[in-house]
Amino acid sequence: MAPFDPTLTRRGLISTAAALAFVGPARAAANAAQWTKADYEKAMKESGRPVSLTDAQFDAIQKRRPAALKRIEAYLKERLGTADPAVLAAFAEVPREYFHYLYPEHVAQPSMAYEDTPKPWALGYGSALSDYLGQAYMTQVCQPKPGDVTLEIGTGSGFQSALLSRIVKDSYSIEIIEPLGKAVDKIFEPLGYTNVHGKVGDGYFGWPEVEGGFDIVIVTCAATFVPQDLLKQLKPGGRMVIPIGQPFKRGQVLYIYTKDAEGKVHSKRDMGVFFIPMTGAIAKASPTAPPQ
Repeated sequence: MAPFDPTLTRRGLISTAAALAFVGPARAAANAAQWTKADYEKAMKESGRPVSLTDAQFDAIQKRRPAALKRIEAYLKERLGTADPAVLAAFAEVPREYFHYLYPEHVAQPSMAYEDTPKPWALGYGSALSDYLGQAYMTQVCQPKPGDVTLEIGTGSGFQSALLSRIVKDSYSIEIIEPLGKAVDKIFEPLGYTNVHGKVGDGYFGWPEVEGGFDIVIVTCAATFVPQDLLKQLKPGGRMVIPIGQPFKRGQVLYIYTKDAEGKVHSKRDMGVFFIPMTGAIAKASPTAPPQ
């Protein structure tokens, strides 16, 4: 059986239910076999982040991938009752080691990928690559589907937008830290992820130039309140996932906002989280619709 191609679900050629048969540790291993050390080094060079590692180092990284996918599947089933096959397929396809990079020092850290105990990893400039269990959870609660257009606030490593791009039609992302945003914007094309669109800017204002708005808005930094522009750009039937809380303090809560067909917004408290803060205009703005 050929390795599962997650773009089949994105293009509507196979249902996510049918995809389940392809997903699992064996499929992760098959996908890893299609991603070679030469591929990795070539993509890194094309993204402006040249790196060199031994065959043994690369092989050790790939051997950890199936176990990481198994952890993700178990975690999603434990927390949400089921693991979305499209989310698992995206994790099986996207090479996480490609996103482990310390940007100010220009140092690749691929050996950190697929760690046994998931945790955030520094990217520099005060930004971090979130732990993969948390990213899997937020991806699934967003309920991404083929044909969706998504917006991420806080590009960071680019991994979250890359994941979404394997499921949805178009994945947009905004990063406020200019040197990080400019560098990360170069990493998607070498992987062939041509439906990821990034820019440097203040995510507080969203991306109003995108006609029609967004089916999903995912905020990957903690906001002190919900920016109204993000709610305005959410389509009827859309879904926004956002951490709310004070900067660098415990007690942050993940909220899920939905907009019904009439445009009314509904909110739901989800779970406790801890994210780096949203910066920019939100620091000077006042909340007009706090979470309920």
